Amino acid sequence: MPRCKSRHALVGRSVVVQLSDAINLDEVAVGLPRRIHEVTARQVAKAADRIALVEDGACWSYRELEQRVSEIAAVLSTLGIRAGDRMVIVSENCIALAALLLATSRLDAWAIVANPRSSARELDQIRDHSGARRMFFTSGISKEAAAHASRYGAGNQRIGPLLEVGVGPLNESAIVEPVEADPGKQVAVLIYTSGTTGAPKGVMLSHDNLLISAKTTASIRKMNEDDKIYLVLPISHIVGISLLIMTLMTGGTVRMVSKYDPAATARAIAEEGVTILNGVPATYQRLLEYKSVSGVEQLARGSLRLIGVAGAPLDLNLKLRVEKEFGLPLLNGYGITECSPGISGVRFDAPRADQAVGTLLPGVEARVRTLDGIPTARGEVGELHVRGRNVMLGYYRAPDLTAKAIDSEGWFNTGDLARYDGDCLYIVGRTKEMIIRSGFNVYPAEVEAVLSSHKDVVQCAVVGRTADGNEEIVGFVQLLPGSRVTPDDLMSFIRFQLTSYKRPSKIIILDALPATSTGKILKHKLAESLRGEGDESPPERAAEFRRQHV
Repeated sequence: MPRCKSRHALVGRSVVVQLSDAINLDEVAVGLPRRIHEVTARQVAKAADRIALVEDGACWSYRELEQRVSEIAAVLSTLGIRAGDRMVIVSENCIALAALLLATSRLDAWAIVANPRSSARELDQIRDHSGARRMFFTSGISKEAAAHASRYGAGNQRIGPLLEVGVGPLNESAIVEPVEADPGKQVAVLIYTSGTTGAPKGVMLSHDNLLISAKTTASIRKMNEDDKIYLVLPISHIVGISLLIMTLMTGGTVRMVSKYDPAATARAIAEEGVTILNGVPATYQRLLEYKSVSGVEQLARGSLRLIGVAGAPLDLNLKLRVEKEFGLPLLNGYGITECSPGISGVRFDAPRADQAVGTLLPGVEARVRTLDGIPTARGEVGELHVRGRNVMLGYYRAPDLTAKAIDSEGWFNTGDLARYDGDCLYIVGRTKEMIIRSGFNVYPAEVEAVLSSHKDVVQCAVVGRTADGNEEIVGFVQLLPGSRVTPDDLMSFIRFQLTSYKRPSKIIILDALPATSTGKILKHKLAESLRGEGDESPPERAAEFRRQHV
């Protein structure tokens, strides 16, 4: 089918951008299973002995995966898990986690995957808000999961083929949610995300949300049974879940990675036949740092055919260095938890040299508006709204938040600032992160891009703070180990690259910036470190927040 041109239509006064792609959504959706655990059925019928899941010391074929998921589901049922229950799985990436996730789907329960590196307070919040029936911990795989299991009084049990799983107490008061036959209405996973506010919200994603997003992404990546994906992004986050589903859907192999180690990643790429690597910018930054400190002349490309990045702003210098290293384009993408997550991506067959996040995925519509709701002219920055089968059902037990996020016509407000150049989307920053300085809008991503271009800067983040009825710009920077660069040096570096109102009034150097397990910088923690300290907020206060939250 030939590639069609994009269509632009006016809805009210809003410019709607919808990509008519060579991949037709209706064609993609044909044969889509009803539930996420059914993604393995085609491969079981076609090539059951093909390897589905691999981790250090173990592997399961598609036949073994289907059989064992059935066994696990039966045991979960005897442990009181019912259709419509919420079930928390505290685990790093591993075969056991994938099997528990799919078994939960088999029971029509809701899976809540939680990172074992979460704090006790965070897990308590998830348990209490979700009204979970039980909590499960992969105690034999992760010492952090084992520690949480002990705190909750979870005893280790065998669950079918899984030898050592911590099983928490049964919540007798848990109420089941209605079960829907329609895959577009039945919740598959509940993902808790704090966004930029720090307040957790439970994102309800349906089976159809996850399946259609995974299928379209796999299609534009031309994934098939020969692919082996290196899954280092946590399944406790939406990208990890989506990568797992799309790989099993296409008959490929998932190489499970519990914790990111750049040396182990480099070895796996060189020796294990990995064809696809997905990461956040920090994933690639640490790979290059490993190469530098280890004295390796060139990182081996092995069988790698595709490298993708998402989850945080992409520094152009980092992109160029990674592409030179592997001889492959680093494909930038954009998505958020509430959209399962895919919204846009740079096409496999149309790489770009800039920081664009590509064109919309098939079936996704988008429009850009001012913060007052007025349609923007093409090319202007505004708030991005999207619509499609990938958009969540809503926030669990939070109808008011859901109504604020999704309007009556199904448009979801991403809270991200974006602009278009033709059909190509650029993300400028978060609405809540935009700084208004002396009446001018300052987008942190622009300032960060300039700071990141300094040869000694590993990563950086820019936040605003109120000062004398105005907003000031403060930059936080992490430098290469051993660097002697000072804040004054960085101020001099940016002086002629940014107009006066865009320049930070202060730059604070930290050993590391507070970040999530996926590498996304926690800007609200940096902003908190500045509160109540006046203009001379000491670096020590920011460093204390880093120690508490990294």
